[in-house]
Amino acid sequence: MTVKVLGISGSPHRHGNTETLLDAFLEGAEEAGGEVEKVVLRELKYSACRGCNACHTQGVCVVKDDLTILFKKIEEADVLAVASPIYSMGITADLKGLIDRAQFLWARKFVIKDLYFTDEHMRAHKGIFISTAGQKWDYVFDSAYPMVTAFFNGTGFEYYDNVIANNMDEYGGIRGHPTALTEAKEKGKEVVGEVVSILTTGTSTRR
Repeated sequence: MTVKVLGISGSPHRHGNTETLLDAFLEGAEEAGGEVEKVVLRELKYSACRGCNACHTQGVCVVKDDLTILFKKIEEADVLAVASPIYSMGITADLKGLIDRAQFLWARKFVIKDLYFTDEHMRAHKGIFISTAGQKWDYVFDSAYPMVTAFFNGTGFEYYDNVIANNMDEYGGIRGHPTALTEAKEKGKEVVGEVVSILTTGTSTRR
């Protein structure tokens, strides 16, 4: 059984703290047998949502660019790992642009009403939020969670867990953190095992 794991890096800084944490997660997922792919939003060409509401009648986004292909990859994934550092107490503009472009899925669910994710579908599709922050405040990630929750709900993924690491300024970067990379790798292994268990036995590995 192949579990498709898609990692999306929303950081404009290549190979920085957040992308490195995402890489550790994907490494663990691959070691657990997952089929892994990483997409870096910075390398794509796409525009923000126009707010035209054409999707409210057509059910598709009228903007055709690299996100058109990415949404197809999201549809085909079993595990979706979305990564963004915290900039000005929120997610990056790169990731927010992707989330806003998912409006067509919201329109299909709540306006056109031709899209519905069953409970069984949601249980077998897991979403992971991966993030780092310079500040050590415990609440530094709080404003990101509602947007990520909305994105996972709209794309058909159960919000499974977070892989987060704050206080990067003090640690001198993610590689200076004593546990974050190991925890990310273990989370990658765990979530692939969880999906396999649900698909094969119908039961969760979580206690």
